[in-house]
Amino acid sequence: MNSTHASEVTLRGVGVCCAVGNAVLHTLLVPDHLEEKFYIGFLFAAGSAVMLVVAAALVSLKHAMAAWLTGSLVSPGMIIGFLLSRTIGLPDGYYEPGWEPPYGPLSLIVEGLFVLAFLIWLGQRTGTGTTSRLPHRMNRERVTQGPALRKLDEGGAAGLRSVL
Repeated sequence: MNSTHASEVTLRGVGVCCAVGNAVLHTLLVPDHLEEKFYIGFLFAAGSAVMLVVAAALVSLKHAMAAWLTGSLVSPGMIIGFLLSRTIGLPDGYYEPGWEPPYGPLSLIVEGLFVLAFLIWLGQRTGTGTTSRLPHRMNRERVTQGPALRKLDEGGAAGLRSVL
């Protein structure tokens, strides 16, 4: 196993653990939040389900870019929702005082670590050249100039008439 493969496996493992941790933490809070504000409970359930799919995709897919991107959109979304709910509040008067230990801080940690693992994974892919990129230059055949083109270059239209 080369070091690139080992770091890929390690980063995917971190991503899977963070995604599963995120799903578990939010799933534990779904019942209370469904009673308090239904849409918050629904968002927790939906986010948990998406992160479980992300974890499964990171384990099973050979090319996991879609899984990384999805998790890296959901995780900051959850962080932003958490911060807004404790500062200016969310729609329909939803405001949470405090950090809701241990769930709040643990959620922020696993969501932040997921995004960090994705950024490291992405940096390694672009650094090692494993991303699919368009070729720098197309392979072009070199066209040699035939007698007709040489005459055209030398004599303009008169040279062309002599060839024809």
